[in-house]
Amino acid sequence: MSIFLLIFVAHIFIRMNYTETLDYLYRQLPMYQRTGAAALKNNLDNTQALDLMFDHPHKRFKSIHVAGTNGKGSVSHMLASVFRSAGYKVGLYTSPHLLDFRERIKINGQMIGEDDVCRFVEKFRQKNQQQNIEPSFFELTVLMAFDYFARQNVDVAVIEVGLGGRLDSTNIISPVLSVITNICLDHTNLLGNSIAEIAAEKAGIIKAETPVVIGETNVESEPVFVEKARLLNAPLYFADKSMLLMHSGETLQISTECNVLYKDLMCDLKGVYQDKNMLTVLTSIERLKKIFTLNEKAVRKGLANVVAQTGLAGRWQKLSSKPSIFCDTGHNPDGIKCVVQQIVMEHYERLHVVFGTVNDKDLSHILPLLPKDAVYYFAKAGITRALDENSLKKEALKFGLYGNAYATVKEAFRAAKNAASENDMIFVGGSTFVVAEVLG
Repeated sequence: MSIFLLIFVAHIFIRMNYTETLDYLYRQLPMYQRTGAAALKNNLDNTQALDLMFDHPHKRFKSIHVAGTNGKGSVSHMLASVFRSAGYKVGLYTSPHLLDFRERIKINGQMIGEDDVCRFVEKFRQKNQQQNIEPSFFELTVLMAFDYFARQNVDVAVIEVGLGGRLDSTNIISPVLSVITNICLDHTNLLGNSIAEIAAEKAGIIKAETPVVIGETNVESEPVFVEKARLLNAPLYFADKSMLLMHSGETLQISTECNVLYKDLMCDLKGVYQDKNMLTVLTSIERLKKIFTLNEKAVRKGLANVVAQTGLAGRWQKLSSKPSIFCDTGHNPDGIKCVVQQIVMEHYERLHVVFGTVNDKDLSHILPLLPKDAVYYFAKAGITRALDENSLKKEALKFGLYGNAYATVKEAFRAAKNAASENDMIFVGGSTFVVAEVLG
């Protein structure tokens, strides 16, 4: 290669701005959220090669690994908020994002800078000229997070698993604690057709002699976790067996068999399903107190200010009143059950539901759970994986769900707002991508 060509190539890398960098990440690299299973790998080879390329950044900070079918995002944000309240510099890696790619990588609630994203991708492309690794979107962004956290000298990073656990790109870390929120039937085409099979994939994050907290006890998944923990000599704790949560008006009381741990505890995350996540977080904190200074004041402040301190959105989030408008990213059967349970608790005259989903979901397990007394606005999100709105409407009719189809989420949302009266309620959900378009 001539010196002039080398200069030209280097010039291209240097001139790549943030918009061009995002375009490279989205268009050049396979991305599961948009294209589905074709973007996934059945090994960690690329991640390990990238890790070596960037000199093993994950080894330069302590980490907490969070997996599970539902609740792992909320648990990750709660933990990060508590650590921040305790005075730690805390990294947070989550996925997918709602509005801005940089939501995935945060330190103390602040998103990674655009320049940092550009520099990392430029560095990768330069290093990769000789190695020719072909990473997926997720593989590269995981290493971007690890590299950023290492360079910024975080005290601890909360790392959320993307999909599954055993073969997830995040699973090269050696955490001080592993957390598995729960196991439900989701992504069965990739993780298995039974609770036990999916649990085995999630249990892949359990590490030798490293404590693990399980959020919910399940008769099918419990033996899987018990055996995996036994084989690896990993201390095992079940949150729903370790603590009891009771409501007292707007506050919570957390107890063990022996004593009351917290009275009048507050959390700014709404939704009845957050009770389970709270138990998971508090059980985790009891384990983490052996390594970090996490006093009661930090726990209280952290849980009361999760949204303010981390920017978490889309979890039973109220967007407005008169009519009341809520959104939630729950998208699998157990997630939808929790959403419907919450809807029932609200007060309204008529319910309007803006609903969309992706094309690899088994709708026969989701649509029967939705309220039949609502007016539906079936929509297609603006991604390749989104299910066509007319196909969704046709399937919904089989389960007694009636409404019109709309080519875009914004059209559906606009129609719902035009039809709703002050005393009605609008719910937006079915997919992270549907919620993202309404929030945007």
